[in-house]
Amino acid sequence: MTTQTILPRRFTPEAEEADRRAAEIVDLMAALPPTHPGRAELRARAIEAWLPMAGRLARRYANRGESFEDLHQTACIGLIKAIDGFDASRGSDFVSYAIPTILGEVKRYFRDRAWTMRIPRRLQELRLAINTARQELEHHLNRLPTVTDIARHLDVDEESILEAMESGHAYRPTSLHTPVGEADGFELGDMLGSEDRGFDLTDLTVSLPPAMKALTARERDIVLLRFYGNLTQAAIAERVGISQMQVSRVLVAALAKLRVQLGEG
Repeated sequence: MTTQTILPRRFTPEAEEADRRAAEIVDLMAALPPTHPGRAELRARAIEAWLPMAGRLARRYANRGESFEDLHQTACIGLIKAIDGFDASRGSDFVSYAIPTILGEVKRYFRDRAWTMRIPRRLQELRLAINTARQELEHHLNRLPTVTDIARHLDVDEESILEAMESGHAYRPTSLHTPVGEADGFELGDMLGSEDRGFDLTDLTVSLPPAMKALTARERDIVLLRFYGNLTQAAIAERVGISQMQVSRVLVAALAKLRVQLGEG
């Protein structure tokens, strides 16, 4: 596999020469021991020399719902990983090693972003491994594999297998607007429970009458007019024949007594 076939956009003599010099920089860096004082400079030069390749690979995934800036940054991270992990003694050239590394980083970015809820990467990767194992085991066993079969095949405990399988629901959760049953307009969200305020009102209905006995006759009248009659303090003052300021003071004193009686004071 040559640089020309992998990166056809750079099929020019100038581009060929630039790739050759960039590859030489990586080879020189890889040949130095990690503690060599010149390795850091060569590493920086190698990253800079191969940045255009990272940009071209990121551009392959443009217009897929993610900004090119984020894709380019992700590709650059893959490039750095490729430069740091390249081993020339294995017999492959840098481009053949770097391109899968960079593309793998970009694909992982899309995979992580595709999940509606944030799921740990280990569960995402295990879920993919489970799907592959399920196909392989079904072929060899001539039946659907059990959780035990998959756990044994992947050398993972069954609890982790179940956790990864359950995490799959977070990839594309069911919409609350999904129609349910045959009734028109009945959706999944209509089946979800909610806090029932009626229980609080029931407790209040039982405990309030005894607490009201602690109030004076005037206090009871003013509380009832304010909270059951929905009258303003000015209207209460006019009806009872006292000032609005007095109504306010009576309400404050009455509510303080009620809080004590209801155990909220």
